[in-house]
Amino acid sequence: TRFRPRERLKRPSDFKQVYDRRCSASDPVLLVYGCDNELPYSRVGLSVSRKLGGAVVRARLKRLLRETFRLCRTELPVGLDYVLIPRNPETVSLDRLKQSLPRLARDVVRKLSRNRKP
Repeated sequence: TRFRPRERLKRPSDFKQVYDRRCSASDPVLLVYGCDNELPYSRVGLSVSRKLGGAVVRARLKRLLRETFRLCRTELPVGLDYVLIPRNPETVSLDRLKQSLPRLARDVVRKLSRNRKP
């Protein structure tokens, strides 16, 4: 299925909300921030630093991250906003991202449920 515009974090306030929640999980390939969004679907934002390379490299990383989210959507917990930050462009591949994203998303959900205020 398609990657719809409603499934994308666009506004700086959306990103700030996810970062302010301070809930993340990481591995050598990917860093994932997450927070609840109270929607019946998940949304994703991408943050690719200039430190990782030029425009061509960064655009490729964004395409890989979007495709990973699209392919792994069924394995990800619903009702969350994610911000995905790639770590090292040399180690990033679609297969490694497809392994990392669901696992890291589950870690974020576990941390969120632990930190929920009663």
